[in-house]
Amino acid sequence: MIEEVQRHSVHTLVFRSLKRTHDVFISNQGMLPPVDETAEKIRKAVKARDTYGSVLDRVKLNAQKPQQQLAIMNGASDNQPLAITDGSVPVEMASVVPPVGSAPGSMAVSTTGSGGSGQQILAPRKAPTMPKPKWHPPWKLYRVIAGHLGWVRCVAVEPGNEWFATGANDKIIKIWDLASGRLKVSLTGHVGNVRGLAVSSRHPYLFSCGEDRMVKCWDLEYNKVIRQYHGHLSAVYTLALHPSIDVLITAGRDCTARVWDMRTKANVHTLVGHTNTIASVISQVAEPQVITGSHDNTIRLWDLAAGKSRCTLTNHKKSIRSVVFHPTLYMFASASPDNIKQWMCPEGKFIQNLSGHNAIVNCLAVNPEGVLVSGGDNGTIHCWDWRTGYNFQRLQAPVQPGSMDNESGIFSMIFDQSGSRLITTEADKTIKIYKEDDTATEETHPINWRPEILKRRKY
Repeated sequence: MIEEVQRHSVHTLVFRSLKRTHDVFISNQGMLPPVDETAEKIRKAVKARDTYGSVLDRVKLNAQKPQQQLAIMNGASDNQPLAITDGSVPVEMASVVPPVGSAPGSMAVSTTGSGGSGQQILAPRKAPTMPKPKWHPPWKLYRVIAGHLGWVRCVAVEPGNEWFATGANDKIIKIWDLASGRLKVSLTGHVGNVRGLAVSSRHPYLFSCGEDRMVKCWDLEYNKVIRQYHGHLSAVYTLALHPSIDVLITAGRDCTARVWDMRTKANVHTLVGHTNTIASVISQVAEPQVITGSHDNTIRLWDLAAGKSRCTLTNHKKSIRSVVFHPTLYMFASASPDNIKQWMCPEGKFIQNLSGHNAIVNCLAVNPEGVLVSGGDNGTIHCWDWRTGYNFQRLQAPVQPGSMDNESGIFSMIFDQSGSRLITTEADKTIKIYKEDDTATEETHPINWRPEILKRRKY
């Protein structure tokens, strides 16, 4: 018996097993109930309507189109709008496809009359248009303040709008009266160029940073340094205060942004990720609470609670030297030699490019009226309408007598708290204050609006 089993091959055994299985199942198939053809047709019809209903309606509509077009061509006159009234055509589908022979800029609109029938009328399609920019009065220079002995690198305005502070390459911080432009006090203590200033809105404190790696907190009641924040490994170029909590953010040439507890001087977070100098840092209450712009061509949005980067924006092709929040909108702008770009918070969605300031843009400022101002390394100032990106004015800052023409660079700028005065700090060792021209009107300075030039380039 064993020898007989061994004579059969594996294929023969597999075939016999399959045949047995087939015989078992074929016997069970013979016991199934007969198929109800009517029920099967209904099931297929319901499934087809559920899955392909819109397509089936479109096919029926296309089948009726030749008769509708013939009626249009025979019954329409030159001075009457083309109209089709057919109660058998669904109103929803009548507005999908315009009849053949209609004007290329027309669009089919369906209406329902009192009788309940669908009516299709050819209406002109509106061409896409860009919104017209808001008119802003031009800005003019009305005051030049001299007093520093080096390039004036930074400026900050006091929340009460009574004075402003400037820092320069002469290692001195000077506080000026905003109304008269007179010097109130000079603060000495830095041993390197002063690169950043910020005035607290919740405390009588002024914060400064410089190329000496020092971050100082000045008590303005005594005009003395009361705290210093140690930790940066190289020059500190920028700083920002959180609007609602006692937190200070500083950044600079060591490619890191550091978050400090204002009172205890503790280094709460070290924000690591940039690969080159961080030139600008800003802070707001809403997310993202910290945004940095760097010479590595990227902008990073930071999660302040976790101390980690939540998003990196790589749209810029050149170094970013300034980032600024809009005072009322949930947006911010960034400046680079390739473009000024606008972004939407919190995820950093790109909005539009502002092209035309062909210079190394060192600084940006925005006021509540929607005026965005950019300052270049060649002394040029461009004024933009925030919403449309329209460049409504271009200025060339005059060089102080005795300075060379190449000392016309603008290093920082800021609007005062009212948004009616613009303060710039420049390479000719002066501070210039601009204000709106009260004599200008829309007739004397019209908007030269040509939308075809301002097509938004998104990349």
